[in-house]
Amino acid sequence: QVRLVESGGGLVQTGGSLRLSCAAPGRTFSSYAMGWFRRAPGKEREFVAAISWSGGSTYYADSVKGRFTISRDNAKNTAYLQMNSLKLEDTAVYYCAAGPVLRSRDYDAARSYDYWGQGTQVTVSS
Repeated sequence: QVRLVESGGGLVQTGGSLRLSCAAPGRTFSSYAMGWFRRAPGKEREFVAAISWSGGSTYYADSVKGRFTISRDNAKNTAYLQMNSLKLEDTAVYYCAAGPVLRSRDYDAARSYDYWGQGTQVTVSS
C-alpha cells in the first residue's frame, strides 16, 4: 500500500506559479512511476504529467508543455509539479498517482496507476 499526500495548491493570479508536492512515505516510492492528473469543474479527469521511476523520462499533456515541469526526489519520497505561467483553464483539483507503469504509451492513462492522493485545489484567477 502506498499513501500519497498532495500539498502546495492554492489561489494564484494568471501568469503566476505554484509548486505542488506529492509525498509518499515508505520504501516503495522509488519503484513507482508518478503521475499528475487534474479534474476541472464539470470536466473529466485528465492527464497532466508523469515521470518514470528513475526520473529519466517525463511526459506532458500538450496543454501544459513548456509551462509545467514534473520532477521527483527519491531520497525524499516526493514528487513535484512546478507550474508556471498559469492560466484560468488550469483551475482544477490536482491529484498525484503512483503505479508500476512500464510502457511509454501507458503513462497518460489513469488505469496505469494503482494509488491516488486526495487531491489539492489549484485556482487561477484573473
